[in-house]
Amino acid sequence: MSQPDMNAILAQAQQMQAQLEAAQAEIVAASVVGEAGNGLVKVTMRGSGEVVDIELDPKVVDPEDVDGLQDLILGAFGDATHKVQALAEEKMGPLSQGFGALGDGPSGLGF
Repeated sequence: MSQPDMNAILAQAQQMQAQLEAAQAEIVAASVVGEAGNGLVKVTMRGSGEVVDIELDPKVVDPEDVDGLQDLILGAFGDATHKVQALAEEKMGPLSQGFGALGDGPSGLGF
């Protein structure tokens, strides 16, 4: 059994690290819009989790139904959070699978 070329493994690891950092930066810079109530409540969230905008359709602002509005806002936050997680999985998933390609051992590094 031949020894793995450590220089090639290190170069591949550095390339994957750069791709990982680029994907993380792309996720943080991205924005998603979570919605509830068929778009009556919208929450815009960055990939970092920072909320940058909330839109409320005037139809949902009913002083007699504050609980309903709160539920819609929570639903929009939940939807935005789910979308950020899906974005992270989409961007990071292929990179995390690539770590197994670095070698033959269980660590993926040929040890």
